[in-house]
Amino acid sequence: MAAEHLFETSPQLASALAQSIAGDLRAAIAARGKASLVVSGGRTPAVMFAALAQQSLAWNKVWITLADERWVDAHHADSNEALVRRTLLQHHAAAAHFVSLKNAAANAKDGEAECEKNILAMPRPFDVVVLGMGDDGHFASLFPQAPQISRGLDHANKNLCIAVDPITAPHARMSLTLSALLNSRRIVIQLAGEGKWKVYQRALKAGVEKELPIRAVIQQTETVVQVYFSK
Repeated sequence: MAAEHLFETSPQLASALAQSIAGDLRAAIAARGKASLVVSGGRTPAVMFAALAQQSLAWNKVWITLADERWVDAHHADSNEALVRRTLLQHHAAAAHFVSLKNAAANAKDGEAECEKNILAMPRPFDVVVLGMGDDGHFASLFPQAPQISRGLDHANKNLCIAVDPITAPHARMSLTLSALLNSRRIVIQLAGEGKWKVYQRALKAGVEKELPIRAVIQQTETVVQVYFSK
């Protein structure tokens, strides 16, 4: 059962979560000399990113990557990297090391090996992973109807990265796998709005993971999961 942190407004959640993540990063640096953070794109985390960027810590000892990325250039309007650079890699956090999931390969499948190499070089287990969730229950780019969903959710699949061709969303994607994301010290699922809360409540009940992929995160027991929700 995930621990739930409920907030009336998005700014309240953003402030609390930013402080919590910063605390974990500071503790990781104190204990191991470096820290790692995995974040997600979309509209929901942008306010939190701005708050986190203002947190004072040794950002030059922090490595940041994404849970998933659309296979588009970093200047593309749909690029998650563009969002992170615009909102998180600012102020104090500008000193952090960013590890891109998009590379020069012609397509996401051809880019898997380089992505794997780059993620392997990060401090792991990840100290904090921040995930979003779609209305269809997907997280990262592990979509219910994607041909790659079974491999992406397979605990026995030790690959860190997987190219995904979503049927229900635009652009080919690069995603971290479930096993890569679970190799972390804490996972946060950030949700906003009553619609997402209802999907989350469904995911708490028994069911097929491929039909509601976030179940695979919420119902596992190897990694601490916390849900941060705002109306």
